[in-house]
Amino acid sequence: MAPRTDRRLAAVLALDVVGYSRLVGADEVGTLTRVRSHRVDLAEPLIAEHCGRVVKLTGDGALVEFASAVDAVECAVAIQKGMTEREAAEPEDRRICFRIGVNIGDIIIEDGDIYGDAVNVAVRREGLADPGGICIARNVYNQVKNKLAFGFEPMGTHRIKNIADPVEVYRVGLGPGVALGPQPAPGMQPRWRVGAALVVLLLVSAAGGAWYGLSSPASKSTIASKGDATESEQRPTLPLPDKPSIAVLPFDDLSVNPDHVHLAEGIAGGIIADLSRFRDLFVIARESSFVYEETSVDIQQIAGELGVQYVLEGSLQADRNRVRITVRLINASSGNSIWSERYDQPLDDVFAVQDQVTNKIAASLAGWGGIVARAGREVARRKPPANLEAYEYYLLGMELSHNINQNDYIKALQLFGKSLELDPSYARPYVGIAWAHNIAHDNGWGLSKKEALANWLDAAKKAVALDPLDGEAHMVLGWYYLYTRDIERAHAEIEKAIDLNPNDADTLIHAAGVLSWFGEPERAVELAERAMRLNPHFPDLYHGPARDAYFHAGYFEKALLASNTRQNISFWDLVYRPLSYARLDRKEEAATAAAELLEREPEYSAEKFLSDNGTYARDTELNLFLDSHEKAGLPLCATEEQLAKYPEMHRLEQCEGERARS
Repeated sequence: MAPRTDRRLAAVLALDVVGYSRLVGADEVGTLTRVRSHRVDLAEPLIAEHCGRVVKLTGDGALVEFASAVDAVECAVAIQKGMTEREAAEPEDRRICFRIGVNIGDIIIEDGDIYGDAVNVAVRREGLADPGGICIARNVYNQVKNKLAFGFEPMGTHRIKNIADPVEVYRVGLGPGVALGPQPAPGMQPRWRVGAALVVLLLVSAAGGAWYGLSSPASKSTIASKGDATESEQRPTLPLPDKPSIAVLPFDDLSVNPDHVHLAEGIAGGIIADLSRFRDLFVIARESSFVYEETSVDIQQIAGELGVQYVLEGSLQADRNRVRITVRLINASSGNSIWSERYDQPLDDVFAVQDQVTNKIAASLAGWGGIVARAGREVARRKPPANLEAYEYYLLGMELSHNINQNDYIKALQLFGKSLELDPSYARPYVGIAWAHNIAHDNGWGLSKKEALANWLDAAKKAVALDPLDGEAHMVLGWYYLYTRDIERAHAEIEKAIDLNPNDADTLIHAAGVLSWFGEPERAVELAERAMRLNPHFPDLYHGPARDAYFHAGYFEKALLASNTRQNISFWDLVYRPLSYARLDRKEEAATAAAELLEREPEYSAEKFLSDNGTYARDTELNLFLDSHEKAGLPLCATEEQLAKYPEMHRLEQCEGERARS
């Protein structure tokens, strides 16, 4: 049996000398002498007071372990303040100063050294600190914010080398600031001193320490409790971005049990993360919107200070078995609520509740069919055409293109064109143009199928080039590759779209329509139903991809229901109706539906349909499609006359054999 790894939870402090090589190069003896003095007279006593254990020296830095986050931060602040005083008389270019980072996490202990992500993150956070400054992790901030008399300023989320997930960073205010919580009683000694002082290691090092500019300029104000802001401190109103903007405020935890505060924070943070994936939304970062936790500031004032059009607020109330989450979307310009919803969930799995509710709220708000876009369309319809902006032209164009009729298709293209006139670098109108040509291709409107495909590809490629992170741009390009029988590239683009927007109901429904052709019908059904759960008030176009997914997965009643529920019947609905009736052995209805299809398209055959619209990745779905044609009494193969008329038609192997025999 392998020996058990020695682990424990610890606060890790990482320290680095700023400009060490430069200082030593300029005055090696003087720098090392001063470092030793700072170590003996300042750092060692402070580390002993806070019970620090020096783990190791790292050349121009040190690593320290603490049992308490409070002790770690107190020690770091004491050292930095002490250095400010001791180095104040030195010329600015000769001052010795540290950067310090503090993190909490599970560490591995081996031969007196410590390892693990907790150590790596502490070291990387130290690199984000200003000279003479301290950066701490969010988990450290949560532990100390109500226990220490220092200000803390959010620095946002940062990617850190060799760490998979982004990390949140806070700056510790060393100067006078408003405390985030009660100050310790005078003379109160720090609790439980069992730590290791990363700081000491650096000071003890023969490498010495250079602390350049210990007191960095007070360029950013320390953020205090939200309720403490006075009227004179109110931030100026920011201009609105050129696309819908939203701030998600911290959710109020109304539970008796304080343990659920993390669930409330997690849901609000998750909504922000999910909304941030939508390229049509301007979403305020968590660090900025969470500044208003416990605040009594008016919603409209918050919106003005953050420069947003919409504010989402919510509350959470949990007992032992269930949790109720209530959310409300407010239009800041009027102060009116434009949408509210309540979610009741069992509390068996807290993380599952967080994911489910977060996804539902994000999907309800974002996407083409979301609340924010619908509100935007309402505003755009009331505006004179001369006052419309690029985003509003795009919204109105998408609304018309989804109506599945030729006149609205033409008007939609005109609106997308006007959007691009105002903003040629805007990717979304090209997405709309690509989808419009997809619909025109399917229904035979205006241009030839070859021209529609060419325009579709051109618009889709422009959209991806302008915004490679737009999931819908990749989606519409993937659909094009399906139609042109490039299965490998089609699949890659669809998966890219899902990866970019995994909780976007529009992305999921489009993916469902394609994946059923890729040999993944059950997954297609799962995505289609998830899309409809995420967006319960989904638009009519959702029925089409759902129909394809249900049919290829063998759910013929559901496929038929999807076709018959459409408000605007498409050519594909006319194709799948007789096929679904035939699979259900409803022969008379299958015959009637087949006659309706042939009346609309006298030259129809399965071979011609697949030539125009793509192919299957495997024989299972292809054989289902072809066999259903035979059951419905629909032509399987094109005639010789049709082949001569359409020389570029892609020929089915089954039909080539049939023609050879005849």
